[in-house]
Amino acid sequence: MNFTRTLFPLSMLLLSGCVVGPDYQKPDAVLPAKFSESKATSGENVALNPWWEAFRDKRLNGLVHQGMAENLSVRQALERIEAAEANVVVAGAGGLPSIGASADASASGQDGSYLRRTSTTGASHSESKSISGGASVSWLLDFFGQYRRSKEAASASLDAAYDDVGVARLAYLSDLVSSYVNARYYQEALALNRKNLESRRETLKLTNEIKEAGAASSLDVLQTEGLVNQTLADLPALETGFHQAANHIATLLGVPAATITSSLTKGAAQPMPRYSTRTGVPADLIRNRPDIRAAERRLQAATAQIGVAEADLYPSIELGGSIGASRNFNAVTGSLSSWSFGPSLTLPIFSGGALQAQVKVARSEAEQQYLTWKSTVLNAVEEVENAQTALIRDGQTVAALRKVVNSYEQTLNLARESYRGGASTILDVLDAERNVASARLSLASAIRQLARDYVALNVAIGGGAEIGAATVASK
Repeated sequence: MNFTRTLFPLSMLLLSGCVVGPDYQKPDAVLPAKFSESKATSGENVALNPWWEAFRDKRLNGLVHQGMAENLSVRQALERIEAAEANVVVAGAGGLPSIGASADASASGQDGSYLRRTSTTGASHSESKSISGGASVSWLLDFFGQYRRSKEAASASLDAAYDDVGVARLAYLSDLVSSYVNARYYQEALALNRKNLESRRETLKLTNEIKEAGAASSLDVLQTEGLVNQTLADLPALETGFHQAANHIATLLGVPAATITSSLTKGAAQPMPRYSTRTGVPADLIRNRPDIRAAERRLQAATAQIGVAEADLYPSIELGGSIGASRNFNAVTGSLSSWSFGPSLTLPIFSGGALQAQVKVARSEAEQQYLTWKSTVLNAVEEVENAQTALIRDGQTVAALRKVVNSYEQTLNLARESYRGGASTILDVLDAERNVASARLSLASAIRQLARDYVALNVAIGGGAEIGAATVASK
């Protein structure tokens, strides 16, 4: 008997160290040593890099910092952290003893009267009062690590929730800065079209003067007027584009649409990045990209869930006990107490294959999470490669278009002088007008694309994912 009492606690102690299911191993990804158009030099942690300051635009800087604590997507991601933290508590509570208590009191009685045949009235009365209470305790012994694996999964999911905030912050930065770039582009396009309009009105005035002198026809005047009216027709669409971009910026800042428009109405130069971006090497993305880290944490959570499912295949023992007391104030003895304590064993003998199927489901979900992680890594590498390639070549396009604009502006001046002298027709001037207008708008569009490529590249490497984290968390 003494041997059994000694062996049983010892066996329980040994079993308590057994945790079923695979232990998590960090996944490996075969990545190239460098990006195709950069040096094989590992970069620093870019999570705190305020890359948008390279535009040297104070208004943009103010909008970015204003929205860090107000963007609704970021705040939703922060709320999911609260839920994930609560899930960690829930998962850990399962392996702890559960204690409960109860109490009740009651009173009952009877009142009645009756009339005897002798007209003598009688009455009866009875009353009973009682009170009882009790406490119970139960503890499911986690011999095979079911609750430890559950807590491991919940903790990994919590880490993923924190990384999801970084993902939301990057999406916010990309959307806000790109929208600001669009707004300034539309303002620049409007300014260029108004400049073109002024130039074409001068050409129309010149054509009318030459017609009065008898050297131009009504057809020349009508063609010139058509170009003026076409320029006027292009203005409303550009104004619409500006207002839509400004309204979207307001939404990203968590304020009603159109509240930002007035502050952006005063135009500014198109944003142009003032320095290049160090992309590092592909392996840096695993450290810097919050979506990759979140995918890995979810892989860890899914791996832990395999252990939870496997634990259900094994017996479980629950220790339980209760104690109770009651008192009947009308009874002779007055009170009664009882207690019980002991283990209960549950054996999963037959479940129709459901438990084994749950293990297969958990393993399949873990494999899916691994594939998701791998896909996320490869997509991140592709995004960096694409953005870097576009940034380099769009920079070349901008440089070439500046020369094109300069050439066409000189051509327009020469065409006007030639038209005044009668050496060319109005068609030469109108063609030169069209070429200048088209080249100027192409340049503005190329500058916008260059800025957007710069945004895409910095977001692709995870730049700025943790800026404002302390400010947002304090809200």
